[in-house]
Amino acid sequence: MTDAPPDPAPAAPAPRRRSRALIPVTVMAALGVLLVLYAWRLPPFRSAIQSTEDAYVRGQVTVISPKLDGYVAAVQVQDFQQVGPGQLLVQLDDRIPRQRLAQAQAQLHAQEAQLANSSQQQHAAQAQVAEAAAGVASAQAALARAQAELNRTNTLVREGWASAQRREQALAAQRQAAAGVAQSQAARAAAQEQVTTTVVGRGGLEAQVENARAAVRLAEIDLQNTRIAAPQAGRLGEVAVRVGQYVTPGAQLMSIVPSQVWIVANMKENQMANVRVGQPVTFRVDALQGRRLRGHVERISPAAGSEFAVLRPDNATGNFTKVAQRIPVRIRIDPGQPDAARLSPGMSVVVSIDTSAR
Repeated sequence: MTDAPPDPAPAAPAPRRRSRALIPVTVMAALGVLLVLYAWRLPPFRSAIQSTEDAYVRGQVTVISPKLDGYVAAVQVQDFQQVGPGQLLVQLDDRIPRQRLAQAQAQLHAQEAQLANSSQQQHAAQAQVAEAAAGVASAQAALARAQAELNRTNTLVREGWASAQRREQALAAQRQAAAGVAQSQAARAAAQEQVTTTVVGRGGLEAQVENARAAVRLAEIDLQNTRIAAPQAGRLGEVAVRVGQYVTPGAQLMSIVPSQVWIVANMKENQMANVRVGQPVTFRVDALQGRRLRGHVERISPAAGSEFAVLRPDNATGNFTKVAQRIPVRIRIDPGQPDAARLSPGMSVVVSIDTSAR
């Protein structure tokens, strides 16, 4: 008895297997396309929310520098200390400025003394003018007497009662009196010129006094500048100055950061179509573990950031590759948020602007 050959196994349909194998690939490709559309904010994922990671906290960081050179006598603050307006930060050696102030004050006193002396000279010159005027009046009276005597003598001579010698004596007396009048008038004119000279010189002395007063004020300013104080309230950065160090004007001693801060978001130019001032903004702060804060668009830059660069790009030569420019947008932080007090200039944030709001 012979064994019968076994029946062959039924073969599965090949097209159905291929179609089942293509389903995961198709799903993955579709998901990839949707992911790309979402990443590039293309339809159907286009949103009114415009976001950027190119955003930072900004503030008015003021560099503290001396206005005159000198050695540091004392440093009154420490790194990262909170200071108030007018608080003393650094004291420079003030011995030389104090001596210069004393020297300027002594020069002022000398000029004021010369001015006072000029006043006395003017009064004395005016007294001399009055004295000379009295002398003119006296000489004129003497001339009148001599003229009257001469007239009487001439009458007596004509009538034969007086000699020619007496007439000559009366004439000589009249001429002498006339000369005395001229002399007294010249003395009065000289005294008046002395008054004028004194008045003119007084103007120069007054100018010298004002110059000396200005020198005193400058010396006082230099003395005040030996005290380097905080221009406003804020928190200090690293204090780089040390006692005994020689500093010059413009040297960076430390920086002070006021409490007022804001956000600057550098948006791409293709995101700016619907961005307007006043639109609400939410932003996450990296340093605060991504906590969300609120704000509003306050200002928009009038030009792209590249226009404010020291070396602006020149695209007029060579091959051209289009690069999306950035437009800085300033964002005001809404009040009443406790976490906003922890913001410091330089922190990185992620900004989202709701462009659907009007």
